[in-house]
Amino acid sequence: MITQAIITAGGKGERLKPFTDSIPKVMIPLCGKPLLEHCVEHFKKYGVSEFFLTLQYMPDKVIEYFEDGSKFGTKIFYHIEKEPLGDMGGIKAFEEKLNDEFFFTWGDMYSEVNYSRLSDYFFEHPNAVGAERVGKVPYKPEADFVGLDEEKKLVAVYPKGSVAPSTPIYRLRGSAIFSKRILKYFPSSGPYNKKDLLLEFLKAGEEFYGYECDDYSKGIDTMEKWKEVEEYLKNNDQSNTF
Repeated sequence: MITQAIITAGGKGERLKPFTDSIPKVMIPLCGKPLLEHCVEHFKKYGVSEFFLTLQYMPDKVIEYFEDGSKFGTKIFYHIEKEPLGDMGGIKAFEEKLNDEFFFTWGDMYSEVNYSRLSDYFFEHPNAVGAERVGKVPYKPEADFVGLDEEKKLVAVYPKGSVAPSTPIYRLRGSAIFSKRILKYFPSSGPYNKKDLLLEFLKAGEEFYGYECDDYSKGIDTMEKWKEVEEYLKNNDQSNTF
């Protein structure tokens, strides 16, 4: 069982102003609870007991609410970035505390992903350095994509502005498992993004897999998406579940 999760929680939420003038994006309320609390509670259902949060914008708002995690039945550790380090850059700070495998997700995403199934999928590939939920999508020049083979193994990375590939392409959807050995590919300091890490995997011949499922999730970076998730929760009575 994987018992640790890293959550990137440092975003400003520019498109959620004026609400994010006084709170970070991960603290916006969903049916009476901060988005980040929904994330923690969902992971707990699958046996996660230790959380590692990377913070940058208004970190005190998060720390004051969650403290050391004990009131939520968890342990929570924090790393405050002096400047934005990308979605992966802050992970290195937790190296000494991490187990051999851990979950990774974005804190601005509401998700009902079944992490047990994701975990099973990851361990079906004993040489895998990681696995992440993916979705097949049409090409858009303003987005990053990955190419996967028939076994859903990573074979290409298409950064924003790439020439449209002729093969099926996928978007990474933010719910992932990584082996701790990914940290050997991290720079000693400075920003680092998942796209950079995937390119390193390809160079090194590491195996990274995409996982497809229909579980509900939605990244909340606009007012429209915030409203959509609130309506989903109300219609599905999820406010009584978390």
